[in-house]
Amino acid sequence: MTDAMRFDGKVVVVTGAGNGLGRTYALQLAARGARVVVNDLGGSTDGRGDDQAAASKVVEEIRAAGGEAVASFDSVATQAGGAAIIQMALDSWGRVDAVIANAGILRDRSFSKLSVEELDIILDVHLRGTYFTVQPAFNWMKDNGGGNIVVTASPSGLFGAFGQANYAAAKLGIVGMMRVMAIEGARAGIKVNALAPTAATRLTATAGMSGEATEPRTPQEDPMSTERVSPLVLALAHETCPASGEIFNAGCGWINRVVVAVTEGVVLDDFSPEAVAEQWDAIRDTSALTVPADATTYWHMIQEKTGAQG
Repeated sequence: MTDAMRFDGKVVVVTGAGNGLGRTYALQLAARGARVVVNDLGGSTDGRGDDQAAASKVVEEIRAAGGEAVASFDSVATQAGGAAIIQMALDSWGRVDAVIANAGILRDRSFSKLSVEELDIILDVHLRGTYFTVQPAFNWMKDNGGGNIVVTASPSGLFGAFGQANYAAAKLGIVGMMRVMAIEGARAGIKVNALAPTAATRLTATAGMSGEATEPRTPQEDPMSTERVSPLVLALAHETCPASGEIFNAGCGWINRVVVAVTEGVVLDDFSPEAVAEQWDAIRDTSALTVPADATTYWHMIQEKTGAQG
């Protein structure tokens, strides 16, 4: 039997922790001994407004149960806001052991009608918001023995979804950023992974999926419960996590890994589009896949296949 996964003495920052998935993460981390920075601007699902009630209520719940938590109302969408969130952890407890970058909004629109404003605000909250929040924590971890970072991707970013070009672009951008952070942080003991969750939250309600339950339901009763996602998040945020640079899906209790892979493909000796057209089947054949560790590994694969030098 695996030992109980505790976070005693650890400091964990959770953004977007006032509702939904983030709230579940914060409560469960605190129940396992973590000191938690509960960050939430308190805006609507489309990013408008602010309200301190959501984060404050979660902090009250944690403290009432005997845990330690502080509320942060800063926006992840600015560099100053992201820095302030991490600084609150340092000011409160002198360290930051894990960050779960979970904050998010939606501005869904079909691609042909998508405005620059609707693109920018999603990039600001999701992609830049992850950068603004994670970078100061990453830099502190580099100088202080490492840590764990969990960023939030989405099935929409990994696989596509109608009406979510802005959201998908931001989420897949986060995956690329995660891969680089994992490479650059490895020597310092920093582990960085991406989670693509599927659960009933305020955001999924606006996207036409199941909304948050109106009354408490156990994860056994509710297949879309956030508590069917949170076990993976806590495992990724724990110091014993073996993975880094990886992408995981979690939803309805099903957890799986997503990989970016290459097919066997073909090596051209006739450098014409007609030669490509003749070999579409071989190029697209997914029966044998390889997962490159990084771009350098992929370049070595090219060299081995083709004999190219450079």
